Amino acid sequence: MTVKKLLVAGAGQMGAGIVQVSAVAGIDVVMIDVADEFIARGLAGIEKGLGRMVEKGRMEAGARDAALARSTTSTDMAAGAGADLFVEAAPEAMAIKQGLLEKAASLLRPDAIIATNTSSLSVGALAKFVTGPERFVGIHFFNPVPMMALVEVVRGEATSEATIAAARDFAEKVGKTPITVADSPGFVVNRILFPMINEAANAFAEGVASAEDIDTGMKLGANWPMGPLALADLVGLDTTKAILETLERELGDPKYAPSPALGELAAAGKLGRKSGAGFFDYSR
Repeated sequence: MTVKKLLVAGAGQMGAGIVQVSAVAGIDVVMIDVADEFIARGLAGIEKGLGRMVEKGRMEAGARDAALARSTTSTDMAAGAGADLFVEAAPEAMAIKQGLLEKAASLLRPDAIIATNTSSLSVGALAKFVTGPERFVGIHFFNPVPMMALVEVVRGEATSEATIAAARDFAEKVGKTPITVADSPGFVVNRILFPMINEAANAFAEGVASAEDIDTGMKLGANWPMGPLALADLVGLDTTKAILETLERELGDPKYAPSPALGELAAAGKLGRKSGAGFFDYSR
């Protein structure tokens, strides 16, 4: 199947990013969320991102305007009823995703692909909410979506080969490189990455070094383009903590237990860039 129309549930950072790259690739996109204010914020982010591309000479103004014209919004999922592909990019809460997936499965035509952008929840568990689980797949983008080249295409127990092929084709169409992975906690990247971030947070909590020196050490000593603590701030410390908790629970290994530093900062409302402070201060 060639994806010509896309329905995205969630106007947050991930959802808006998926909308942006899809609209740039020539796909008609409907972005939905529960409130107009969330949609307005998502659209503003898309406009800002495309504006930067024009300023840097990576896109013509006409192409930007065309991409924006291909992006429509609604608080009603029915606005995207004709979509070839549905991607939920909602918060990492099973109950929220369940409601969206059940509604999409009942609304979209039987051959439409239904996908989750989950970074940590089981694709198999989510597939139970979809009629025709052979059409259900994980399409996991990375943050920030317009910049990150990878997409993990996650195969559920019932996912058909045709669905995997269509998901990979979609990822390539929007300029990403897909890898196909099994439905395992954390998939590939997060299974490896988040324990590394967690160990950096433990080093910070134990006073081994300052946040600045930990990140400098990893950038210059391990050739990371961004330090692990700055990356945690970008992802969101609440999200980072939730992913680690999922890995600990699903893999049954206490080595994945979130660092006390993550819990303390999150409890204080310091969630990283989105709140203005985390391991680092972003208020200035």
